Amino acid sequence: MDVAVDLVVPVKELRRAKSRLAPAVADLPGDDADREQAHRSLALALARDTLTAARAARRVGRLVVVTTESAERLGAAGEPREVVHDDGGGLNAAILVGEAHLRGTGSRCVAALQADLPALRPEELDDALARAAALFATGADAAVVADHEGTGTTLLVAAPGRALRPRFGPGSARAHTRGGAVALDGDWPGLRGDVDTVADLDRARTLGTGPATRAWSDDRAHRPIGVPSGPS
Repeated sequence: MDVAVDLVVPVKELRRAKSRLAPAVADLPGDDADREQAHRSLALALARDTLTAARAARRVGRLVVVTTESAERLGAAGEPREVVHDDGGGLNAAILVGEAHLRGTGSRCVAALQADLPALRPEELDDALARAAALFATGADAAVVADHEGTGTTLLVAAPGRALRPRFGPGSARAHTRGGAVALDGDWPGLRGDVDTVADLDRARTLGTGPATRAWSDDRAHRPIGVPSGPS
């Protein structure tokens, strides 16, 4: 049961990604186009750090990104990844596209990882995958890691030869466990630290983000993200 896990990471089109992070750029200098570019750059930084950490995990085999963005844009340090085109059917559909690509090319154990985990540590992902493998040895079909709020899902792992059956969206942690996935219990703040809001971003920065998100934040170090620049 202790086999390499192949990951599907869906990355939303950057111009449409992370709308709830708009306040992080609202007070930046420049015009609307500048702030739009800063917003896209933030979404890209979150994805790059997630992908870099995932690629460094020892238990991860192949890494497939489902997106409309180019491989070059998502890459870091020239690191190769498989990129599959997102047909625009939504998050769960994108994961299924990635899973089908992996299954069609020989993968046995497949997982889906969210792309907004900038504080992810490779050892956290390795530990979660090891615990999933132990569960699968007892007969479990799937395992899931909930986000720091306990409602969303950051990682879904299917047992070797089993389908993923993604149910991402509002209340996905409960939806996945209702569907038969077993919740994994571990101290993985980076793996649970998805970033949807400015508060999430501040939390990730406290944990320590990867280099791309850190550089984005450092470029805007004139004030802490989420703190107004003047009187309200």
